[in-house]
Amino acid sequence: MPKDPKTFIEANTAIETPPLIPEVRLRLATEIVPIWQATEDDLAHLGIPPPYWAFAWAGGQAVARYILDNPDVVAGKRVLDFASGCGLVAIAAAKSGAASVTASDIDPFAMAAIDLNAKLNAVTITATSEDLIGQDGPWDVVLAGDICYEQPLSDRVAQWLRRLARKGRTVRLGDPGRTYLPQGGLDWVVRYAVKTTRELEDTDVRNAVVWKFTAD
Repeated sequence: MPKDPKTFIEANTAIETPPLIPEVRLRLATEIVPIWQATEDDLAHLGIPPPYWAFAWAGGQAVARYILDNPDVVAGKRVLDFASGCGLVAIAAAKSGAASVTASDIDPFAMAAIDLNAKLNAVTITATSEDLIGQDGPWDVVLAGDICYEQPLSDRVAQWLRRLARKGRTVRLGDPGRTYLPQGGLDWVVRYAVKTTRELEDTDVRNAVVWKFTAD
């Protein structure tokens, strides 16, 4: 692994604004195929994981847009952005007046990306690489975007988020129709059409829904 993930990120990204979130600037991959190839082939022996942190995924954009349009959801509250990636949702929560924002991701490159992107947007975010699944934590609001790629992880996270909702926490999940979206215990909140690219997705537009975990 490179000694300085921040240096790697700065060398392989450009400062861009996500299509749905013009208020936020992020360090993102602009040549999608090369950075993925470099990570999976040329840099695999260095232990660099796939750069999920390098993209503003559709589910995350939907949650960020929802929070920016409805700041009362997080204003004055303690917020967790789970599986934060580039930190987009955490940044949106901070911009919307959250009392505190924690961004969690187990990838050390995501930790570096979150720090760089928080500074770009002049917001304060606490980043943690701790695996928080199953923990109660001090959060009032838990947000997650685009986490339903793998069934074992999706099932495990869904059980945790449902338990938090039953304890009175506000829980929102952004998902653009991934295969392992949890079944049941979700209420539709809002939908956004998010522009994407066929190099990253299988379509030019993803319809991403923000879901509410219910206490049922």
